[in-house]
Amino acid sequence: MLRNALGKTFRFVGYTVQYGCIAHCAFEYLGGIVVCSGPSMEPTIQNSDIVFSENLSRHFYCIRKGDIVIVKSPNDPKSNICKRVIGLEGDKVCTSNPSDFLKSHSYVPKGHVWLEGDNLRNSTDSRCYGPVPYGLIRGRICFKIWPLNDFGFLRASPNGHRFLDD
Repeated sequence: MLRNALGKTFRFVGYTVQYGCIAHCAFEYLGGIVVCSGPSMEPTIQNSDIVFSENLSRHFYCIRKGDIVIVKSPNDPKSNICKRVIGLEGDKVCTSNPSDFLKSHSYVPKGHVWLEGDNLRNSTDSRCYGPVPYGLIRGRICFKIWPLNDFGFLRASPNGHRFLDD
């Protein structure tokens, strides 16, 4: 009787560990569902929108300009932020605010990306904390899940003029 109970307990623990490992790998390497908060990505992503983030792109270095990514915050490593990639390593980016009369430019250093929110007037991004190390990228947002009337792939940046080709 005790042997039977121990056997069932160890089987249960074994399955729990196996499924826990599978779930960890799925969320770490494949992707997951993310609830976005804050106004920095409006109008593309509203506060409390639910999106799907895939993680394979960051592992295979397939992040491109224009992608929206989930990143460990450079200011607070316990939180994640959602921003659009404006520049990759070696790209020339505009580092000034849209309201600045004189525009300043810089180059993104090797191993870094330049991130900005779509709501430029209400976003803390690379214009404040500088280029972000590529290793802080957690995933790339593929599409919006909620609200249902917005379900689908995300629209292009309303700030396309900020992408420089030099």
